[in-house]
Parts: sequence; C-alpha cells; structure tokens
Amino acid sequence: MAKDLLVTLEDRPGALASVGETLGSAGINIEGLAGFGDQGRGLVHLLVEDVAAARAALEGAGIKVDGESDVIVLSMSEDASTPGTMGRQARRVADAGVNLRFLYVATGDRVVIGADDLDAARKAIGG
Repeated sequence: MAKDLLVTLEDRPGALASVGETLGSAGINIEGLAGFGDQGRGLVHLLVEDVAAARAALEGAGIKVDGESDVIVLSMSEDASTPGTMGRQARRVADAGVNLRFLYVATGDRVVIGADDLDAARKAIGG
C-alpha cells in the first residue's frame, strides 16, 4: 500500500534532484510528488510503495524524513477537468467534518489525499 512521506529540504538548487537520485538509485519509484519552498526550506510530499526502503535510502543520504502518512489514492473522476468538480468534492469532505491536510496528483491520473479522518473522507468522496 502506497504511503506519503514528508521530506524537508534546504531551499537550494539540487536539493530535489538529490531526493530523486537517491530514490532512483535505490530502485524506488516516486509515484506522486508535491513540493513547495517556504522560508528557506523545501517541503516535499512523496508517494511511494515501499515506505521503509524509501525512508532508509533518504535518511542514509542525510535527507530528513519528517513523517509518513496513510493516504487515500483514487483514480481521478471523469469530470476532473470540469469547472467546479474539486469544489463539490471538497465540500462533501468538509460537510462530513473532515479536514484535508494535503492533496496532490500522482502518476496514472490519480489523486493523493491526506486527511485527519481517512475513513470519513473516503466515505464522503465515495471512494
């Protein structure tokens, strides 16, 4: 089962390349990624299948792994490109009282969802 790893990097040229090179050398595919620079650091969410191996490879290369999360990984709906789709889906989750922690796109036209209550989020989305 794929999981999300949160990695903190220095906000500098080559930091993200080191993540990709490290995981690639370990034979680990990055199935999804979201990255942001913020106040001198880079925050990166990575979707990987083999979390233990990914964590070991990254930490072995001196790359800080701040956490791992179970996530919902769903195929994008057929209406994903239709205006308002994201708002409707997010409203269903909000109306269920669930806080979305992060959301990003993965390979294979999939979406990765991190939430404070995955079961309730999955039920609200219908996935």
